[in-house]
Amino acid sequence: MNLISGVDITASALNAEKTRLDIIAENIANAQTTHGPNGGPYQRQIVTFESELMKQRAADGSTVGPQLEGVQVEGISHDPTPGQRIYDPQNPDAGPDGTVQMPNVNLAYEMVDLISASRAYEANLSVVHNAKLMATKALEIGK
Repeated sequence: MNLISGVDITASALNAEKTRLDIIAENIANAQTTHGPNGGPYQRQIVTFESELMKQRAADGSTVGPQLEGVQVEGISHDPTPGQRIYDPQNPDAGPDGTVQMPNVNLAYEMVDLISASRAYEANLSVVHNAKLMATKALEIGK
């Protein structure tokens, strides 16, 4: 049993979840940003994961089949749903009718995503911890 490859797979998941946590934090920080770099309101971002597969090669050079090698961030995309419009004629981004297009960030959704990403991160850390314990116990057996 190879513990190092298991820890490598878990490390890739930790990196992917860290990216997800960073994007969630950015969404929360910009929940009230009505004028972004593109001139419009901030658009919520979504992280998409994909598994990394690697084909194992047999001794004769033929492929044995795909084997899971980890997880990676496939991309970060913008959520296309429109934000709500609120009446705020004092806002510099208000239109002629006095309404402002708000970002499409829903703090309740972001908090649920934040908790989910945090739990996934903690679970992966637990895997690393348990692999370390298993390696230590295996070394103790060899004494």
